[in-house]
Amino acid sequence: MVSVAVTLGRSAPAGGSPAVSSCDARLAAEPFALDALPGLPAPAPEYGPGASVVDTAPAHTPVQQQIPERYRRMGADEVHARIRAAKEALGSAVVVLGHHYQRDEVIAHADITGDSFLLARRSLERPEARYVVFCGVHFMAETADLLTRPDQAVVLPNLAAGCSMADMADLDAVQDCWDQLEAAIGRPLDVPGEDGLVEVVPVTYMNSSAAIKAFCGSRGGIVCTSSNATAVLEWAFARGRRVLFVPDQHLGRNTAAAMGVPAGLMPLWDPRKPLGGNSAQALVDARVLLWRGWCSVHQRFTTAQIDAARAADPSVHVVVHPECPQDVVDAADQAGSTEFIIRAVEAAPAGATLAIGTEVNLVRRLADAHPDKTITCLDPVICPCSTMYRIHPGYLAWVLESLVEREAALAAGAPEAELGPVVNRVVVDDDAAAHARTALERMLAVVP
Repeated sequence: MVSVAVTLGRSAPAGGSPAVSSCDARLAAEPFALDALPGLPAPAPEYGPGASVVDTAPAHTPVQQQIPERYRRMGADEVHARIRAAKEALGSAVVVLGHHYQRDEVIAHADITGDSFLLARRSLERPEARYVVFCGVHFMAETADLLTRPDQAVVLPNLAAGCSMADMADLDAVQDCWDQLEAAIGRPLDVPGEDGLVEVVPVTYMNSSAAIKAFCGSRGGIVCTSSNATAVLEWAFARGRRVLFVPDQHLGRNTAAAMGVPAGLMPLWDPRKPLGGNSAQALVDARVLLWRGWCSVHQRFTTAQIDAARAADPSVHVVVHPECPQDVVDAADQAGSTEFIIRAVEAAPAGATLAIGTEVNLVRRLADAHPDKTITCLDPVICPCSTMYRIHPGYLAWVLESLVEREAALAAGAPEAELGPVVNRVVVDDDAAAHARTALERMLAVVP
């Protein structure tokens, strides 16, 4: 096994020479410095240092308020002890979910680990939990809120943990795209024609806001994940002449190409340009309209990295995520979702060498869990998902101890209405929730 060292935005196999990274040096620091300070103007929204540092956070991106100083100053041993004590005090009233891309010191406290949709679904297995603490990013907490009961509170330890990909498709831009498509095609997009097909079926990746899921749900559309995108596109093609796929162009292109859709029938929609930068005829002829969006982590992977891995070890088995660019997916030995990658590593024989194209925290844990195999990250300059990195054990300790105090007050007879809101609760408004659930339910009916 080759261990990976990450220090101040530089990384390399242990004992090797570090490579210069686009990661900001602040990545090695705690994220508290990025939070809003009481009494001062809120800082400009940002995703923080890391792989998505090149992306501009929109004005609506949440900013986390500074948490109490004691949590920011706690040593590692104390903060972990307090998390464990709070979880013990809360018992079955809380379930902590940890996404695969979280840092190890957060995953250590997770009751359930997995990818975004798996975690949201598995939270349903804990009906006794009054609180679902989601150590992930904002759209994941929204999805959990859509799937859990109204009396269960979904908590995001750091509200600034967003997703640059999800933010690349905001509701106004997608609505404008829909309106322009309707004008170009010349008829309503979601009204069936004589053949029973609609003009456009909107499909959104799970990595999108509840507002975008609701947009799709209200227009006959559906949600997909990286593991079921093929089945969802088959469902959409059975109902419409075209698919509008948001927000990840790479997952949409890779999935449709594998299904035989020619590149010429997959125009890219750039929301900054009239008609998305396309001719009206290209839109009419299109089979899949791809939104100009991407994952900043997975877009870093290149065919040159694959070539280097094969040059270093011709026996290497390359497995990448379908959010990677198409040439990377085509050059890899396998491509699939996070859970697919985990299964591929588990299935590899002892002594195998694997180069993985996905987020480094997961790759590092896979390497630690399989010391009989050599497992490395394809990218020699390794940046974690910067928004996942915003979840720090200090925030987890803060939200859990706040819930302990709340439960103690309830046990003492305090009316819940007098306790104020649950800290960092994520709630999808009722109108959006109804349509977003429709899009999710369609997906579940296609891929139970």
